[in-house]
Amino acid sequence: PLNLVSQTLNVTEEKFVLDTLAGCIEYKSLLDVVVNAFFVRDGRYCLISELICYLATFQLEELGLQHFSRIVKSLDTAKMQKFLRFFFNALYLNTWIKDEWSQFYDSLYVKENWIDPLLRWQPKVQQLIGQLTDKLNNRTTTVKTSTVTQPKEFNLTVPKPRAIPIPLLIPVLEKRPPVPPSTYKPPKEKKQLEEIKTKNRRKAEVSVLCSCSTLSFLLNCFFCNYIHSLSSQIDNIPIKLNAAAILREGALYQRKMEQELKRIEHLLQGAGDPSEFLEWQKQMRGKDLEEQLSEIECRRLQGKLSHEEAVLAHQNVIQENKMKADLMREKKAELMHLYAEKRLQEQKEMRELVEQVVEGHKNTKQAKIKLQKYKQQIVQEVCEESRELLRQALEEEEEKLKKRYELIQQIRAIESLPSVRHKFVDLTETGGHGLICEMSIVELRERLALLREAQKAAEEEKRDQIIHEKQAKEQLLLDKLDQISLFRAELGRAAALNPLRRKTSREQNTALL
Repeated sequence: PLNLVSQTLNVTEEKFVLDTLAGCIEYKSLLDVVVNAFFVRDGRYCLISELICYLATFQLEELGLQHFSRIVKSLDTAKMQKFLRFFFNALYLNTWIKDEWSQFYDSLYVKENWIDPLLRWQPKVQQLIGQLTDKLNNRTTTVKTSTVTQPKEFNLTVPKPRAIPIPLLIPVLEKRPPVPPSTYKPPKEKKQLEEIKTKNRRKAEVSVLCSCSTLSFLLNCFFCNYIHSLSSQIDNIPIKLNAAAILREGALYQRKMEQELKRIEHLLQGAGDPSEFLEWQKQMRGKDLEEQLSEIECRRLQGKLSHEEAVLAHQNVIQENKMKADLMREKKAELMHLYAEKRLQEQKEMRELVEQVVEGHKNTKQAKIKLQKYKQQIVQEVCEESRELLRQALEEEEEKLKKRYELIQQIRAIESLPSVRHKFVDLTETGGHGLICEMSIVELRERLALLREAQKAAEEEKRDQIIHEKQAKEQLLLDKLDQISLFRAELGRAAALNPLRRKTSREQNTALL
């Protein structure tokens, strides 16, 4: 669309359109203030663009009233009349419009450059507003008259009257016989059956009790006889000992012998009464208790001292905090003074910056021209660099293709050479890889044979060792069995002699008495 507009317009008109669009974008915040306020008040049904507001504010002196009126009259008359009356109101310009614009720019700059020119143009614009109002008053409105439709009644057929139906007779129900009283009473047969059930249950319980008592007596007799026979059989069964049982019993007897020997040695060494040791232990415990009590008292005194020291330290901390608070207040006052000075300096800098910005707005057109030239220069440089890069890339691709072509030619030449398919193998030669551990196949076979012979010899030696260990273990078990039999014989002999000794001792005692 912009290309079509530029084709239909000449150079000056095109420049004017571009400047106007750029100005609308640049001063959009100022224009939105007026347009939004107009929309809220009067422009709900009179939508206008920001273009007229920009032309009236910034381009009225350059255009002149004649060109401005031509632009206004080319648009909707009612909308333009309302907007110009709203915008060129002296009260609005001097009050809220000026205040709103002063939020974006300096108030003095706003008054001198924008508000005062608008107030100067106000009388002439009022004449334009009067022309627009006259045009609106002289406009003739044509009202279309529409014919009113006349309603007509529907031509409906009259329904025929329906015949009255004959009423049906209501049937009369017969009387039912009353319910007999026997339905709510239990029958006599039920009571008789319950009595018979209770009698039979009692008889069954008595018979079961009798049978249980007889059965229990018989079972007790049977179990007693069976247990007696089993015990007699068990006493006669020989017990077969395995290797673990033999070793376990031998270790038990060995342990008993060692304990008895230790007890005898202890008695021979002169073991005394432990009462002296107990007395010494009691004295030492008393001393330990006294030391603990003294330590507790010492800790209590130390706790009191530490409490007093903590109180003093707390008081010192409070005093230090007060001093620090005073210092902080002084520092705060100094910082506030510095902050006030800094704010004044910032305000001065802001004023200077605003003045610089105002000066910069005056030179915007020159800056745009310079920027356009700079962009064109950058585009030319980028085009030249891209051409150079393309040329280098093409050269590199050509070199790569040449190298690939040469490599393919070499591969084809190598493939065209005749190759020896049959290879003779000498088992006495090595691979020729240059390694220290290389060997021929014949040497490898000899070494494998030697390894097999060594493995067989090791297996034979291991087998002989296992046989010797097994024989030694069997001999150990036999020795243990002999030792156990000796112990058992001695224990049996001692058990047999004990009653005789007791009997002889009793006889001697009776003889002495």
